[in-house]
Amino acid sequence: MKVVVIGGTGLIGSKVVARLGEHGHEAVAAAPSTGVNTLTGEGLAEVLKGASVVIDVSNSPSFEDEAVMDFFRTSTTNLLKAETEAGVTHHVALSVVGTERLQDSGYFRAKQAQEELIKASGIPYSIVHATQFFEFVKAIADAATEGDTVRLAPVKIQPVSSDDVAATVGRTAVAKPINGVVEVAGPDEFRLDQLIGKGLAAKNDPRTVVADVHAPYFGAELKETMLLPAPGAHVGEARFSDWLGQQQ
Repeated sequence: MKVVVIGGTGLIGSKVVARLGEHGHEAVAAAPSTGVNTLTGEGLAEVLKGASVVIDVSNSPSFEDEAVMDFFRTSTTNLLKAETEAGVTHHVALSVVGTERLQDSGYFRAKQAQEELIKASGIPYSIVHATQFFEFVKAIADAATEGDTVRLAPVKIQPVSSDDVAATVGRTAVAKPINGVVEVAGPDEFRLDQLIGKGLAAKNDPRTVVADVHAPYFGAELKETMLLPAPGAHVGEARFSDWLGQQQ
């Protein structure tokens, strides 16, 4: 089948395109660099011709509240309209475990808005909720840094490898739409502050990680299990310790 991957040149998208191609599908990477822009609608009609499935793994270039909301609302609205006109029969979107619980954050409000647009579109859909990727350790640290100190809540987290996320997205895309959410997480549970501390230490990053129960996470205050998946989530194979060793 023809599968169009929006954000197909990025971290997850490029892995999804490769995996689908290996399994004999026509996987097309769609991004501004390939002439497809979901914010303006440029190239959408052309790239969606003959497509059965669209996978959206794109992300906002800005996490500022207004900008990120505008990105997800505009891009998702344009994409779903073009999919309806092209006769696409399965829309798959990548989102985040805990999105509905993190609505004090502008980023997660925007992700929730994206999900609501998908559910209301009338197009059969599947939403993949992933926990935080191993690759996001530095970004999480940077967002929580004040001077040389990284303040993070000591809550539970179950990070996942981008390879395992891509595998789950790919499997979901070629299966029947579930009109619901599937979750994927890594095999090991950590405390958020300890996870980021391990990641920074492995990179010889001199910043000090401090546990602070009130430290905001992209604008939202966290409770103990907010970042954890529900029972029954798909569990990836890759372990953070092994991944960290490969980064040396």
